[in-house]
Amino acid sequence: MEINLVSDTVTKPSVEMLQFMFNSKVGDDVYKQDPTVNALEARVAEMFGFEAALFFPSGTMANQTAIKLHTQPGEQLIADKWAHIYNYEGGGVSFNSGVSCALVDGHRGMINSDLVLDAINNPEFYHSPLTSLVSVENTTNKGGGACYDLDELRRIQAVCKNHNLKFHLDGARIWNALVAKNDNPAAYGQIFDTISVCFSKGLGAPVGSVLAGSKEMMHRALRIRKIFGGGMRQAGYLAAAGLYALDHNIKRLEEDHRRAKELGALLQNLPWVQQVEPVETNILIFTVQPQISENTLMEKLKLRNIYISSMGHGKLRIVTHLDYREVMHTYVMETLEKLF
Repeated sequence: MEINLVSDTVTKPSVEMLQFMFNSKVGDDVYKQDPTVNALEARVAEMFGFEAALFFPSGTMANQTAIKLHTQPGEQLIADKWAHIYNYEGGGVSFNSGVSCALVDGHRGMINSDLVLDAINNPEFYHSPLTSLVSVENTTNKGGGACYDLDELRRIQAVCKNHNLKFHLDGARIWNALVAKNDNPAAYGQIFDTISVCFSKGLGAPVGSVLAGSKEMMHRALRIRKIFGGGMRQAGYLAAAGLYALDHNIKRLEEDHRRAKELGALLQNLPWVQQVEPVETNILIFTVQPQISENTLMEKLKLRNIYISSMGHGKLRIVTHLDYREVMHTYVMETLEKLF
């Protein structure tokens, strides 16, 4: 029994999801004639209170399209130093949009309105890049699945409005945040200009993300997606997985959160663990004592068919997901307890 806790992207579609995909009606989505893609886009737009949405093969492409929508070459966006768009999207901010990043030192990957205000360049000072966009990530990946409070997001929104900035949400794990905080998705649509959401992480779909915003923005996004090579044909087979996930896999995220918290509580009391960061959702980040290398720990776990990931600088990451069942959880808990 292999237990892969490297990421929640390692999940496989369930038999029921595959059957739903197999039975879906499809057309040519490049011509916007795929009924299942259209249905998923309409569903996500309605959930978040937007006019329109667009289906993408990846969250990275959805985020990069949003950045391209909101900026011009030579401008600058504000994000946390741990932001996915800066650290894990291949330098696409500069390559695709010719934009630089003003990185701020937030808390667990989350920024606040004061940090945003301090990072805005004076628009009259033409020696500096023009600040045009603020991007936040919810939940935060490198921040250990931390969730924003809506009130803080509204304060950032107010700063954006006062300084004529656009506001984008990288909502790759927004579903986890919605469950953990019991938030209404429509509240997010009132705050952000665009939101990207992902189906291939906690919701267990094999592929796919959606970008949502105004009708005018999504019309422009369609052209950008084409330029990026993201047009797909009978993509309804993939979009169907997203529709199935929305109906069946959101509430069960509570199980992932519970198991991550139980793992965190256990690690907190083990002598070979130096620190466990707060656990809010399905991502658990911890460090081991200096005399134990992270590679040693990972190898020990690998010998017991348990796989976790390193984030560098002594940090290790465990991510729970829908393929991590209770029997596996019991085994991992027992293994960690007896490891050293």
